[in-house]
Amino acid sequence: MSEHTDTASQARVRSEWDAAVRREGRFTDLPVPAPPTGIRVSAGRGQVTLDWDTAAGAIGYLVHRADSVDGPFVPLDHLGGDVLAVPHGPYADTSGEPGRTYWYAIASLADVEVVGEIGPAVAGKSLPGGEGEVRVTVDVSAPTTALQRPWAPMIGAEHLSHLLSTETTGGRPIGAELREALATVHSELGVGTVRSHAILCDDNGVYRESGGEPVHDFTRVGEIYDALLALGLKPIVELSFMPRDLAADPSKKVFFYEAIVSPPKDWDRWADLIGDLTAYLVDRYGRDEVRTWAFEVWNEANLDVFWSGTREEYLRLYEVTAHAVKAVDEGLKVGGPGSAAAAWTADLLEHCAKTGAPVDFLSPHTYGSAPLDFRALAEHYGRPDLELLWTEWGVTPTHFNPVNDDPFSAAFLLRGMRSAAGRIEALAYWVASDHFEELGRPPRLFHGGFGLLSVGNLRKPRYWAMSALARLGRHELPAVVDGDGAGSLIETWCTRHDDGRVTVLIWNGTLDQSKVGGVGVLDRRINLEITDLPADAYWVEHSRIDAGHSNIAAVWDVMGGGDWPDETQWAQLHKANLLDRAEPDTDVPAVGGTIARAFTLPMPGVSLIELTPVG
Repeated sequence: MSEHTDTASQARVRSEWDAAVRREGRFTDLPVPAPPTGIRVSAGRGQVTLDWDTAAGAIGYLVHRADSVDGPFVPLDHLGGDVLAVPHGPYADTSGEPGRTYWYAIASLADVEVVGEIGPAVAGKSLPGGEGEVRVTVDVSAPTTALQRPWAPMIGAEHLSHLLSTETTGGRPIGAELREALATVHSELGVGTVRSHAILCDDNGVYRESGGEPVHDFTRVGEIYDALLALGLKPIVELSFMPRDLAADPSKKVFFYEAIVSPPKDWDRWADLIGDLTAYLVDRYGRDEVRTWAFEVWNEANLDVFWSGTREEYLRLYEVTAHAVKAVDEGLKVGGPGSAAAAWTADLLEHCAKTGAPVDFLSPHTYGSAPLDFRALAEHYGRPDLELLWTEWGVTPTHFNPVNDDPFSAAFLLRGMRSAAGRIEALAYWVASDHFEELGRPPRLFHGGFGLLSVGNLRKPRYWAMSALARLGRHELPAVVDGDGAGSLIETWCTRHDDGRVTVLIWNGTLDQSKVGGVGVLDRRINLEITDLPADAYWVEHSRIDAGHSNIAAVWDVMGGGDWPDETQWAQLHKANLLDRAEPDTDVPAVGGTIARAFTLPMPGVSLIELTPVG
């Protein structure tokens, strides 16, 4: 095995990435929604919470703020680096100066680039100092609903040829550890499919020309998908990028592995390639199996860095590709646009409505906020049946960002998944593993990598947040949350299991990434009551994710840090890589059918309380 590093090439790739320009779509018939009504403001310590009634036709809302009622009003930037709009309230503004009055107004969105007028302004100011309190009450006998699990259908991963790599990063085997990481998210988190880039890139040898004639070879694709299926996972077949011999301009490249982002030089040959690949997959794995997969057309073509063609050329690519897939079997699922910042979704739906091109799902991307609610957009184009598969989502779109290793991202992940439950089919966290080389391979153990798992497969705070979700039961219980930041900072997810166990998940988080390191004024005292418990006593386990718990990067810092551990340090890190307890496990009587717990939950912080009947 070889250790592959090239710092000059990595620097060049990062520079080119930073210079990429985002392109906007255009729209013709989307009605502009009215601003939301019923704006409600509540002041708390270090935060102002806004809530509102939904507006017809809106996919989300853009909160504006001004220093006076006369403006100017500007959108609140929570520093997520992507879409600033949110899908719904309540929204906590933690970016203001405590005690200072600000004015807020909210606009509705029909699409990310179709923003309506702001509504009437309302005043609010946060309170300084003190400890805020929140009361959480869970009635175990209350009617339940089936728990929705938007994290389970899909997760992201580096280009899957990495599965077959025999090279190393930090002395660790890339292919073996990526396979282990994907097996782990499948077995421990319940993830079912993997979405990744570059199945058509030249390292997989799918297309070449000999004597001017195309030659297709899907041998390596079969090896890659065989390896994935052997782990119990299915692929989302992202049809990207362009083989060199088929590219109109092979000089247009992205990433450390130099994926070509050009349109095809010959559209018929592109269609033949897609059709033959699809037929190969159906022949190799069976029609019924491949019908459970999904075919996504390209990745983030609305960014110059990923598509050197025009918007119209992407829509042509989509149409040609979708027809080629469906020509093999109408029962196969195809969709797109796989777009950055949730753009070009209306463009795609409008194009398909006009041309009859097939589309079975929408696949937007977003970072730094919960996914928007595209049900209204799908309904506008007469397609309420469309699946909504957010094929990339995370706390930041920025490579090598420290927030990826921080507990802040754990609370963020829970907020997004809670928001998505029941309104989208899949919210795919980007990505499973830090074995990832888009802008160069990891330079050190904790480098702000996108992975839930580090090189060496250490579980980061985001992984533990996802693990907490996987521990929830099948039956969702309602919870009453009252107090300072209830529903905006402090959120809950509560369930009952078939065997009588009760799980209560509570987190404290803000979207405001200027507060990644935490701030004391946003810590909250939680008073939890779990009522109508049928057993006389319960074994209570209280796990925590925060700066001092379940935070493996902090453990590495205490050990002295550095680039990469030695073998002794690896062993120490794996031994310490636990979902830590906030307090000792204990046997607690349910007095009058009630168990009460009180604790301080820092921001950022997550508490997982699990009750198991005794006897």
